[in-house]
Amino acid sequence: MKTKIDLLQDKVKQAHTGGGAARIESQHKKGKLTARERIHFLMDENSFEEIGMMVTHRSTDFGMEKEIYLGDGVVTGYGNINGRLVYVFSQDFTVFGGSLSETHAEKICKLMDMAMKNGAPVIGLNDSGGARIQEGVVSLGGYADIFYRNVQASGVIPQLSAIMGPCAGGAVYSPAITDFILMVENTSYMFVTGPNVVKTVTHEVVTSEELGGASTHATKSGVTHFACSNELDAINHVKRLLSYMPQNCEEIPAALPYETANEERTALNSLMPVNANQPYDVRTVIDEVADADSFLEVHREYAENIVVGFARLAGRSIGIVANQPAYLAGVLDNHASTKAARFVRFCDCFNIPLLVLEDVPGFLPGTDQEWNGIINNGAKLLYAFSEATVPRITVITRKAYGGAYDVMNSKHIGADMNYAWPTAEIAVMGAKGAAEIIFKKEISTAKNPEEKWLEKEKLYSDTFANPYRAAERGFVDEVIEPAQTRIKLIKAFKMLENKVVNAPRRKHGNIPL
Repeated sequence: MKTKIDLLQDKVKQAHTGGGAARIESQHKKGKLTARERIHFLMDENSFEEIGMMVTHRSTDFGMEKEIYLGDGVVTGYGNINGRLVYVFSQDFTVFGGSLSETHAEKICKLMDMAMKNGAPVIGLNDSGGARIQEGVVSLGGYADIFYRNVQASGVIPQLSAIMGPCAGGAVYSPAITDFILMVENTSYMFVTGPNVVKTVTHEVVTSEELGGASTHATKSGVTHFACSNELDAINHVKRLLSYMPQNCEEIPAALPYETANEERTALNSLMPVNANQPYDVRTVIDEVADADSFLEVHREYAENIVVGFARLAGRSIGIVANQPAYLAGVLDNHASTKAARFVRFCDCFNIPLLVLEDVPGFLPGTDQEWNGIINNGAKLLYAFSEATVPRITVITRKAYGGAYDVMNSKHIGADMNYAWPTAEIAVMGAKGAAEIIFKKEISTAKNPEEKWLEKEKLYSDTFANPYRAAERGFVDEVIEPAQTRIKLIKAFKMLENKVVNAPRRKHGNIPL
């Protein structure tokens, strides 16, 4: 028996060394952790249980039968994060560059199947050179098997992808289907075709970092939701992100203990600039309304004219969507619309109530916007809000103009409660433009056109640039003092806790992609 136990221990030790000491040292020199080290820092102490440690590849081509590594380049298993069950796979770059083989893919697929059956999140720690070339089409088939499971799990269990190293070619599509992507600055990158192929085909000279680094995808493409300074920062982001989510679509997020206090926020009464065209940072409103230090912004550096993220209100998890007057006056454009739509749909998938802070002058005009599909992209946000069945509350802080008023979770598309501050301006357009159209003839024939224009602008502003016409119609449920916003929201979300929506029977809707 001792001999057999010794053999087992030798194999476990062999599996734990991955591709060997030299490759582990090379990994460390790059500023990267190993696959097992990442799991160690991610999971609760002594909670990780590995599955498939003894799996090896089956390839015999190109001398592959001479290179056998236990685990075949990916560590898979389950354990706890802050006491919650999660399933994790961590690719091992020290084994064939973390490349995906048939058995590597089978291990990931088995893990995802278990996560689906048991209703718990899946976290992928990606560090792979792509498909294992020596295995040909079976490695490509392995990717497709994973993609299929990503789609089946979408909206059923949370799926998080942390990109810890290279992620190229077909490998990028699994993270792209998951709910959130985190990247590490300077050591991780994602692209469909690498710099060498780009140079050959388009003659562009570009580095891996410029083409698909964390900063590029956080600011230009919007592919990654978080750009983290190092791997430990990324792991801590994963833990915090997970804390706002439930285990699966059948549950609600866990609430933190909360003691009722004085919820009035008098600072909000003096926040709004006197001039309606002056900017302010909507994050100030979020910080005042949400629980202290609870706001976790998503996509912070992408489409900055809209702010989205998770927060807590009286201990309960909520999703926030807010126009940002401090950037492009808070207009909706192509990128802002798709950014917000994706976030809204995630929150709806996992029973996270939505708070919308609205200050929007409209959609951004111009050929660039129209030619790049602002009609379809704006419709995505409209569709996402209209489809959402979670509790939805809107607070109009200032401007709510034109079609953007409708799109930003208006009463007409199913919002449960709509509040407005006294500074709210709910109209088809701004007073200046409206006066020019409505009173064009009077202004043009007046002795002093400029004076007449100002007179008519004031008339329109007094008539429509306020929240009271909308309140009279019931489009706004209550006009509130800004300082009372948090109090109203806590009560309203509490009232909406048991909201039920019976949607029409159908296979699924057809969102304007």
